[in-house]
Amino acid sequence: MHMMNQSQSNFSAPRDEDDDTIDLGALIGTLWRGKLIIAAVTLIFMLLAGYYAYGVAVPTYRSTAVVVLDTKEDSIVDLQAVVGGFSGDSTEVNTEVEVLRSRGLAGKVVDRLNLIDDPEFNGKLREPSMIGGMISGLRGVLTSRTPTEELDPELQKTKIRDSVVQALLNKVSVSNIRQSLVFNVTAETESAVKSALIANTIVELYILNQIEVKFEATEKATEWLSNRVSELQIELENAEKKVSDFTARTQLVSIEGLQALERQIKELRDRIDGAALSRQALETRLANLEAAQTPVEKRDAAQDAALTRIFSNGLSSDTNQTAFDLRFETVVNRVRSDLARSSQQLEALRTSESELAAQLASQGQDLIALQQLTRESEATRLLYEYFLTRLKETSAQEGIQKADSRMLSNSVVPNAPSAPKKSQIIALAMILGAMVGSGLVLLREFRTRTFRTATELEHHTGYTVIGQIPLIPARDRKNTLKYLEDKPTSAAAEAIRNLRTSLMLSNLDKKPQVIVSTSSIPGEGKTTVSLSLAKFLSGLGKSVLLVEGDIRRRTLNEYFPDMPRNGIASVLNGDVKFADAIHRPDGFGADVLGGEKTNVNAADIFSSDRFKAFISEMRDQYDFIIIDTPPVLVVPDARIISQNADAILFSVKWDSTNKGLVEEAMRFFHNSNQRITGLVLSQIDEKGMKRYGYGGEYGAYGSYGKGYYDS
Repeated sequence: MHMMNQSQSNFSAPRDEDDDTIDLGALIGTLWRGKLIIAAVTLIFMLLAGYYAYGVAVPTYRSTAVVVLDTKEDSIVDLQAVVGGFSGDSTEVNTEVEVLRSRGLAGKVVDRLNLIDDPEFNGKLREPSMIGGMISGLRGVLTSRTPTEELDPELQKTKIRDSVVQALLNKVSVSNIRQSLVFNVTAETESAVKSALIANTIVELYILNQIEVKFEATEKATEWLSNRVSELQIELENAEKKVSDFTARTQLVSIEGLQALERQIKELRDRIDGAALSRQALETRLANLEAAQTPVEKRDAAQDAALTRIFSNGLSSDTNQTAFDLRFETVVNRVRSDLARSSQQLEALRTSESELAAQLASQGQDLIALQQLTRESEATRLLYEYFLTRLKETSAQEGIQKADSRMLSNSVVPNAPSAPKKSQIIALAMILGAMVGSGLVLLREFRTRTFRTATELEHHTGYTVIGQIPLIPARDRKNTLKYLEDKPTSAAAEAIRNLRTSLMLSNLDKKPQVIVSTSSIPGEGKTTVSLSLAKFLSGLGKSVLLVEGDIRRRTLNEYFPDMPRNGIASVLNGDVKFADAIHRPDGFGADVLGGEKTNVNAADIFSSDRFKAFISEMRDQYDFIIIDTPPVLVVPDARIISQNADAILFSVKWDSTNKGLVEEAMRFFHNSNQRITGLVLSQIDEKGMKRYGYGGEYGAYGSYGKGYYDS
């Protein structure tokens, strides 16, 4: 492959298409090229804005009344909890702002100033414009209304009033001055007097509304307190009656009496404990006496002096024995009698203790009930006295209410309209127009899928543009060569010479001898490049052979009608000699080997060894061999022929070839391991360059080239 090693150093690596870096210079350049569009759009916007500001917009006048909130209370008594004075925190400030903006207050203003009869607020009184009438008619057709709504006059009045209230709210603004309790109430209407009147009326009704609200609150509070005092008075009377009735039907008790009963019960319980111990001792003694069997046991159990004395005298005689038994029986009976008496005493003590405990419990419950009734009575009395005091305070305050706000500054009648601000509208229109124009220019630029400059083409492909050929003003292809011959100093001729020079300098070690000219699709000027380059290379005194590689279309016949019928296919097949197939047009300076129709596939012809041998032979006979090949995306012939070439010229039609097609063609060459020597931006329209704003950037096609080239 001849071309590959000879052209490696001439190309920069393709740039990263995904690079997100914004080229500010390119952006500014794009905007500068579109300056006429930007200026035109800006002018249109300014004209429309001027027409609106001076011819359509209705002047409006703005007037502001200032109201201040007074947080000081001049009450005779503290009624803050009753009527709710103003505290001044941010929440209440915002609340007052909303009150000033409320529909209720606006409705009062509408009624006082009779704004329903004002056409500015009541749209039904205005004469509809033609467009407005059409919109209203269309709205009437699309909006379904019931007969009741159309015929009900009250409903119609309500709707009209609501619309007037909304119109007023749209013309009024309320603002709070930061870090203060001052509010600006601004009205803007078509009349200066009306604006001042509305602003003042809003503030006046707002202040009056505060007084009315306080009067209503005081009246409601007085009424409620009166009812509550009456209820509490009845409750107090009932509570005191309950205390007196309870005291009357129960014994008079006190805490001291209950404490005395508790002491008596304690003494009884102590006596009960002693009696219980005494009875227990008697029971034990009786048990021991009844258990004794022998005289000794009876003596010990009885612990009686008389019995002990009898026992000491001896019991041998019957008399002593009888006396001992009688005495023992007497002791036992006495113990039984003491036990019975002790039991009776214990029972009596317990009965007394139970009676006292019951009496204590009963009197304690009565005391608790009495205390509860007394507390309820006292609580009712305190509540009654509190509400009675509040009622007196509220009654004293009624009639001397003061608003929480006062007028700080009345609105004045403005001398000049506040809107429309004509200079601002036009300035804004100019800025907006410039932005829209810039957006259109950038949109047009970014949506462009073609190439208009060599810089764009190089940036997109990564290959160098070595030629920029202007559109040759020839009516048909046959006149292209004639134009170049008749105007050797034209811009097109000089552009081809520049291409020739760039091609010769593309490889300083070895000048390219076999040159392939191709493109993505047909109609991009590759054949014109081939013909022109062949002509101008021969003008250097070099021997040049132009080979038609696009044998399917035989385009060269349109330039040279007298070409032989046999062409390259016949030469390769050996049907004719090379000398008999070539054509030497008059004044062209180069030999032409045309194509011809054949049944053999063109790709097979150019991939054959005979074609390689033919090219090798031609290298010895000619200084330059230029092969005009078919488009890359149509058939593979160009890539096959390029295997035998030293240089590949790839033509891209100015502002016509789609970027995607060029990318696809580049991908084909890349996949074939072939690199393009240089790109040719062809058929550049000078007027189009100026139209897009590129005319001043390229000397050959702008004002800089007029002194060097024939027109």
